[in-house]
Amino acid sequence: MSFFEVHDPVFATYVMFNAPVKRLATGLDWAEGPVWFGDQNCLLFSDIPNNRIMRWSEEGLTTFRNPANYTNGHTRDRQGRLVSCEHGGRRVTRTEWDGSITVLADGYQGKRFNSPNDVIVASDGAVWFTDPHYGIMTDYEGFKAPEELPCSVYRIAPDGTVEAVITDMACPNGLAFSPDESRLYVADTGRMFSGDPQHIKVFDMVGGRPVNGRIFHSISPGCADGIRVDSDGNLWSSAADGVHCIAPDGRLLGKILVPEIVSNICFGGRAKHRLFITATTSVYSVILNRRGVQWP
Repeated sequence: MSFFEVHDPVFATYVMFNAPVKRLATGLDWAEGPVWFGDQNCLLFSDIPNNRIMRWSEEGLTTFRNPANYTNGHTRDRQGRLVSCEHGGRRVTRTEWDGSITVLADGYQGKRFNSPNDVIVASDGAVWFTDPHYGIMTDYEGFKAPEELPCSVYRIAPDGTVEAVITDMACPNGLAFSPDESRLYVADTGRMFSGDPQHIKVFDMVGGRPVNGRIFHSISPGCADGIRVDSDGNLWSSAADGVHCIAPDGRLLGKILVPEIVSNICFGGRAKHRLFITATTSVYSVILNRRGVQWP
């Protein structure tokens, strides 16, 4: 069985054809938001409908937090703390080392966020996150609600100031910086049932702000949800048939084929060359010849 689909010869150097895609855990309802904790040699991820954060290690799968306020995306800040997007709380939070939770932001200009979805932390410590409407379109525990703000990308400065930095996308979802932070990639998965175009946009970072937004790549089949960048600047994106690898110039290089719809990905492992994949009911991983730049 081939786990890879090569569209450009360079992709054959990125994968190891004797390294299979392995299923690490299953029995989930919608796995999302993977983040690697190298200092604990474990992966945390959300199981959104079941309102829990799960922890996977080589010893097995356990529950890290339940209830978890229907968290979605996660990352780590520059101190290694867990930063999470909560659908249930409509907020972005940080888990401190003692287990307490600090609210980083829960609204903008006196209005509540829709449902913070995915999150990254820049080298200056600023937290960037997307706020589509998907969470408040569901009926988890009755928190279905009207939108109070346009679906946008926000930046939380180190001093806590919140700023809407991209306001002209239908439903921004996954996001990632290029290795040198000269570019910001944002997946636009479109408004539910609207028929909006679905693509990844790229922005130039000028003075710490995204400008010159333009279409970078359109994922097919499915759409981009979670995205990550490797140390050479290639973009890796979730898709309906697996994970797609896209060159910095927007060319599709190849695919990692997965038997479930992929929601999100992250690099991890001791050498940061193990790609972890959350895909509907399961979590998978595969060893690559690329290294991720995700913190830590």
